[in-house]
Amino acid sequence: MKISVGLYGTSAHQIALAMIQGFNKHYTLFRLSSREAKSRFEQSDWQGVHRAVRERIRFYDDRVDECVERLRDDYDAQHIDDSTWQQVKLLYIGLLLNHKQPELAETFFNSVTTKILHRNYFHNDFIFVRPSISTENIEGDDSQTYRSYYAKENGLRGAIHSIIADFGWLRPFADLARDVDRVYDAVSRHLNGMPRREVNFQIQVLGSPFYRNKAAYIIGKAINGANEYPFAIPVLHDEEDKLYLDTILLDGWRIGLLFSLSRAYFMVDMEVPSGYVQFLRSILPNKPRSELYIMLGLGKQGKTMFFRDFIYHLHHSEDQFIMAPGIRGLVMLVFTLPSYPYVFKIIKDVFGASKNMDRATVKRKFMMVKQVDRVGRMADTLEFSNVLFPRKRFDDEVMAELEKLAPSCYEIDGDQLIIKHLYIERRMEPLNIHLDRMERGNNIEGLEHAIREYGSAIREMAQANIFPGDMLWKNFGVTRFGRVVFYDYDEIEYMTDCNFRKIPPAPDFETEMSGEVWYPVARNDIFPEEFATFLLASPQVRKIFLKYHKDLLDPKFWQDAQQKIRDGHVEDFFPYPQELRFVNTSQQLNE
Repeated sequence: MKISVGLYGTSAHQIALAMIQGFNKHYTLFRLSSREAKSRFEQSDWQGVHRAVRERIRFYDDRVDECVERLRDDYDAQHIDDSTWQQVKLLYIGLLLNHKQPELAETFFNSVTTKILHRNYFHNDFIFVRPSISTENIEGDDSQTYRSYYAKENGLRGAIHSIIADFGWLRPFADLARDVDRVYDAVSRHLNGMPRREVNFQIQVLGSPFYRNKAAYIIGKAINGANEYPFAIPVLHDEEDKLYLDTILLDGWRIGLLFSLSRAYFMVDMEVPSGYVQFLRSILPNKPRSELYIMLGLGKQGKTMFFRDFIYHLHHSEDQFIMAPGIRGLVMLVFTLPSYPYVFKIIKDVFGASKNMDRATVKRKFMMVKQVDRVGRMADTLEFSNVLFPRKRFDDEVMAELEKLAPSCYEIDGDQLIIKHLYIERRMEPLNIHLDRMERGNNIEGLEHAIREYGSAIREMAQANIFPGDMLWKNFGVTRFGRVVFYDYDEIEYMTDCNFRKIPPAPDFETEMSGEVWYPVARNDIFPEEFATFLLASPQVRKIFLKYHKDLLDPKFWQDAQQKIRDGHVEDFFPYPQELRFVNTSQQLNE
């Protein structure tokens, strides 16, 4: 790339400045919203928590659109020549040398330029296909990524007390000394006694709490000799609105579940986000960096890193994209790459006859899922536009399905297949296939677990103001941890928009046996009694379902859940087992 000297003050320099100013405005607003999570938590403003999450999702796209408009209005961006664009990128790199969020700023640059340039320019001369600035060991100016604590004169209990106190919550604790003892005892039980402290013993704690829903999570690790011990401590409000420590999570895999894409994004005040991600990776080595960025509310950065990883995987694999296993959907065309743990979803051009909706409605439903508390029961999706795939990697069946069901959604350019819009989400075993496998293998314990999980998923979504709409088994999946998660969103509705009714009695026997509906039905009328008809054909499945979830077939369950939501009640959702909570472990130890 040939760049002339003396570029400062040129139009290329002004454009680069405009773009970094656009990003800095975005991250200032993002960080302000994250910082305000502390006061929302202290004030028990749970409705404000959900509102802030919804609003923050729009921040990035709004700032990108502002920047694009500024470049078009002030610099006639659509007519900038290739050489100037290359100079813009070089100057922009210079502006990132001492930046605290260089990786995010590079992604912002890509988001702006790809709205202006044709896809022929989507390579490293014009956008950041690869990162240019290292994110290693960036130090913050106004905050530390993590703080270190040592067990000195007050011992380990004193260090735990200092960790909690340093977060500076204005609301008092109900009994912090009691909670510190509970943490100490839980660690001792987990380790079968406290090990001898080595000379390097220290506790490192990330500087900002991780706020989500009604909890604040303290995340860190203890270092002792060659061993590292991760931990997460949720801080909650009691009935008197005083704070308490609910438990301590000490297994890395349990801590990883806090960062599941089936849950709402965290609010974290980070001056140097890459520092937080690097710390989290040290305790969650199997969690992709892309998913960590997403769960920190930095979705576009997560998407950037996901796609870089995906392209790298394509270069080092040979298998073909195939149609995803399971019953084919009426709205989405779904394919997968067997060697990669994700599925790719495209909205069809023509929906099944029973689906009364359009493409815009489906997109709104997917956006709705991003804006609500997914409570660990709804899969998050990554949304992409104009994605280039190698044409040769698609098998004939996928290409035939694309041509038949979604011809407007793709185009072929040489050896590239360009998909204009798609969603990507974690691959799971469809619940209907899982149940069939459990029944055929006579695995009654596995069958019972899956059906209990299915009903629990529906309950928890209802409590979070989500009705799944289409409750067929095929629209749910089973994660590798055995958790049942919903992933078909084209018919979801807010609970408060639904009308749950009991089927009125038929006027006579002949009418009841006719098979015709004898009562008026409005668009959002739902009759829970009907669920059994299409869910419980198997006698074994029916017996288990009725054992645990019979109330889901009664309108009263749904109406009661609606009333709670309308009264402003926000449910507690615990992303860890109830038996790990101190209130329960203390009872068990006393028995």
